[in-house]
Amino acid sequence: MKKLISMLLVLSVVLALPSCGAADVPGAEAAEETGLVVDTRILMEAEEEMLNTYSIIAVDPAAPFADADGNAVSDVELNTAGADALYRWLLTQEALDMAGAYGVAEYGSNLFFVKEDAPVYTGEIAAATEESKVIRLSSTTSVNDSGLLARLLPEFEAKYGYSVEVYSAGTGKAISNAKMGNADLILVHSRTQEEQFIDAGFSRVVEGFEAERVSFIYNYFVLCGPSSDPAGVADATCVKDAFSAIAEGKHTFVSRGDRSGTHTKELDLWPAKLGINAEAESFADYTEWYVSANTGMGACLVMAEEMGAYILTDKGTFLTFASNDGDIS
Repeated sequence: MKKLISMLLVLSVVLALPSCGAADVPGAEAAEETGLVVDTRILMEAEEEMLNTYSIIAVDPAAPFADADGNAVSDVELNTAGADALYRWLLTQEALDMAGAYGVAEYGSNLFFVKEDAPVYTGEIAAATEESKVIRLSSTTSVNDSGLLARLLPEFEAKYGYSVEVYSAGTGKAISNAKMGNADLILVHSRTQEEQFIDAGFSRVVEGFEAERVSFIYNYFVLCGPSSDPAGVADATCVKDAFSAIAEGKHTFVSRGDRSGTHTKELDLWPAKLGINAEAESFADYTEWYVSANTGMGACLVMAEEMGAYILTDKGTFLTFASNDGDIS
């Protein structure tokens, strides 16, 4: 019952939000009355600048792989047949419908939306062989922590006989993992880093598609914080004004700090005059309120809840976190 109440309250907050600006944020007293354990709330969402698009890219076996020290790696063996099968299946109408419907029944809200221009694959998908059975997918934490991969991959594995090994990290680390030859394809959400990956020669075009990078689903980043909202984020005109208010008031903010897609987006939202970027030196003067966690989204949400802090997160992971009373395991 407590979980159901939690989900309903989270949904009521989400539905009350406009596309940019104010929202009526339930206070601590209301949270206590409903039995909600998590005090962190969605305070702002659905702005164009908070759009969060996910793309898949197949890794080229002829790419210039290198280890963490930059030394060339020459013995990389990729499962291109398995990667092609998963790549194609994720773009079938079956998989797109599953992704678009995911979370609606349980959380009362779409966790992901299918892009209107996403290509739909209608061709054959090869079944697994002994040589192609194991597929290595390097992916961002949001599609993992939100439960989307746990919904999609068993369907694919059962139907075609594959076994998908998921390496889940921030986009930067997920891409670095592929650059070392440890992934057959990637599923990430940072266009700049994706394009750099392609330009550096690590990608290939899967037969049946026109480009290396295919963007197919999206959701929105959400700016969350304590129900008391001391920075007045819910009353801000837009997300950049909200970030300015957090900085000006020196209100605690938990950053992923891990060069993930979420971290990359966050860095774009701070006032330019602050000079905050991915390097530790850039926020050395702000450590009294700016917390660089260098960890995944779920762990950061736990930190923000414990510290009464603001945080930028993907909506899917937040709804999962809130409905499970702060348990993201």
